[in-house]
Amino acid sequence: MKANLLCGKETIQLELPDSVQLIENRPAKALANPEAAVRESLLNPIGTAPLTEIARGRKNACIVISDITRPVPNKIILPPLLRTLEEAGIAPQNTTILIATGMHRPNLGEELESMVGKEIMDNYKIVNHYCQKEEELREIAKIDGAPIEINTHYLDADLKILTGLIEPHFYAGFSGSRKSILPGISSYQTMKFMHSYKVIDQLREANCRLENNIFHQYAMEVTELVGVDFILNVVINQKRELAGVFAGHYDLAHQKGCKLVANHAVAKLPEKVDLVITSAGGYPLDASFYQVSKCLIAARDILKKNGTILVTCGCEEGLGGEEFCTIMRSNPTPEHFNKHHGNPDNFVIDQWCAQNIYQALAHAGKIYIYSPGLSEEDVARFQGIKILDCQKAVDELLKSHVKVAVIPEGPYVVGKIG
Repeated sequence: MKANLLCGKETIQLELPDSVQLIENRPAKALANPEAAVRESLLNPIGTAPLTEIARGRKNACIVISDITRPVPNKIILPPLLRTLEEAGIAPQNTTILIATGMHRPNLGEELESMVGKEIMDNYKIVNHYCQKEEELREIAKIDGAPIEINTHYLDADLKILTGLIEPHFYAGFSGSRKSILPGISSYQTMKFMHSYKVIDQLREANCRLENNIFHQYAMEVTELVGVDFILNVVINQKRELAGVFAGHYDLAHQKGCKLVANHAVAKLPEKVDLVITSAGGYPLDASFYQVSKCLIAARDILKKNGTILVTCGCEEGLGGEEFCTIMRSNPTPEHFNKHHGNPDNFVIDQWCAQNIYQALAHAGKIYIYSPGLSEEDVARFQGIKILDCQKAVDELLKSHVKVAVIPEGPYVVGKIG
């Protein structure tokens, strides 16, 4: 068997015995005419009137888009969306495109142009969400005593639209819709609650599950408070081609998209395995180790206690931001992390991602990491094992591991036992 694992902008090909369980997406057919499918979804949405009717008479609009870490085909979905608003009487100068960075860095310059295209970049007001920019945040409620603060560009807009990608998500069950607001355009103080040690610790096997999911429930509560007039969410296939368009009501349209994703992204396994070979999803998702937690949690959920994980990740930006680097370099074991960051007074902005990595480390006996962008020193500091030859490491592991699964696309595929 040959398995092609995504790693940055490259692909690592592995030779594996046929006894290895291959966990991959069931192929989703690309839409024959993506642009026409988007236009049709705006004219005949799910659970709402056509966007033209909703937009008519509105003074201005705010369109929320995902940041660079999500491969959303903005150059396909934004032009017809923007044309529809203009036809309804909302001029380009009255439309704001808000990038839902959450707690990530802003997207600027050439990076921004690569996301939306030069024409949109030059003709529309595009702003990044900054989770600690207090003058652009306003409290709209409290949940369990925590302030829920949302970006005012969105709150003050006459027409509110969310765009994005529906895919498996290890906290929210599925990305898309309400997640563009929480955490997409929420404040640091709100994230201290939503990504707190306590909330994250409650999430177990939440991938591709909306029922009894506390993260999803909180996000829905906030979304209903701030309001959404329309969503335009899409599903992409393995080749990142448009495979589905779901526009309209923020819940009804989203649920239909989630069903399509589940049909293609969830794979059933008869039992847990001894070794999981996986990838972090390739660029741009694996630009830093910060995002690699997603595939590690997916691997953990199908791995026996004290099993082994091998992951490929490009990490051309290294570990990640300064605070994340500090966490990973100063907590050599899960016990160290839990003792320090289990205390709410010690919350730092990127601890949630680190928490998942340490959860995977606590569950697995060893985690082997193939990453051109990570130093051996950084990997060793959190007790990972850096490898230079992926095939050689796999061949050695296969000698001592009987039940093995390989997930070439990492976080884009979800294994479920049963």
